Amino acid sequence: MIDWNLTRRIAETIGGQGGTAASPDGDLAAIAADSQRRVLAYTRLEPTSQLPAPEMVSRQQWIEANLNSMRPVLDRVGARVGGGMGVLGRPTRALTRALFSAQVGGLTGFLAQRVLGQYDMPLLDSTGAPRLLLVGPNLGSAATRLEVDSEELLHWVTLHEMTHAVQFGSVPWLRLHLASLVREVVDTLEVRIDPASGLRLPSTADLRGLIESLRRGELVTLVIGRERRVLVDRIQATMAVIEGHAEHVMDAVGAEVIPSQAELRSALERRRVDRSGPMRLLERVLGFELKLRQYRDGKRFCDAVVERAGIEGLNRVWTAPHALPTLAELVDPDAWIARTAVPFVTK
Repeated sequence: MIDWNLTRRIAETIGGQGGTAASPDGDLAAIAADSQRRVLAYTRLEPTSQLPAPEMVSRQQWIEANLNSMRPVLDRVGARVGGGMGVLGRPTRALTRALFSAQVGGLTGFLAQRVLGQYDMPLLDSTGAPRLLLVGPNLGSAATRLEVDSEELLHWVTLHEMTHAVQFGSVPWLRLHLASLVREVVDTLEVRIDPASGLRLPSTADLRGLIESLRRGELVTLVIGRERRVLVDRIQATMAVIEGHAEHVMDAVGAEVIPSQAELRSALERRRVDRSGPMRLLERVLGFELKLRQYRDGKRFCDAVVERAGIEGLNRVWTAPHALPTLAELVDPDAWIARTAVPFVTK
């Protein structure tokens, strides 16, 4: 159901807007080695395999990597879109295919303009190797725009993405758990299309309007049944703690090595730059993207647990899927601490 050539062309067209800034200064290999050492020492997590080496990439390379890693999931979503067309005629099916492909391409291109770093993980392809990507033009332009030291920004972002690499490299069930939840959500998607609504692909004459429509995901609407919202809640709670843990670690570890860390966080919060976690593109496509509030809830949860129970107490989230906090527990860490005080048996 997805025209991957169209998706790629639109993503590269939109992603290429304003992407000429130089990559930031700094010895990436040395920064990555330092980040890995500090993250491992602080978290006390133990990877079961070698962590991916960081790669400085262009926007086009980031787009290619994300489309490749998300293809098994997006093909599955596309099949639901095609199946949701029912008895509609062939022209409408072809138009819907073009619209959905354009929407995926537009969202990918928009993120390519903004994302600084990403732990890229093929979610439904267990044989696909994860990658640690840093988007050079975006890091360079962000340092200029935010008026921060480019090498310190690179180190800070690398700490965040290295924490994701350590999380997934040390907790083998985490990737499988997310894949299972996503697969179940995708397989119950509903597509509601009204042919009388004048379904059409926006004109490329107004590129700005087209980009905005694609960014907001307005062209094709995917509907998650109410009975499946509990699965979405579990995905969001899981991603909130994954991101919150990375935010907590980058602050705790960065304080030792990045002199302007407080200024960096303040600048990024004032002029928000989209983060891109392991499922960022998929969240946008499916319409249940993590809100800024949930990122903050995840970080506050991790901060509070470490304050009360230390890093070993927080590491109980990695014991088993049922040890992960719920959305309610994210804002009530004492309840999670009480629930997980009884040792879990890893399954």
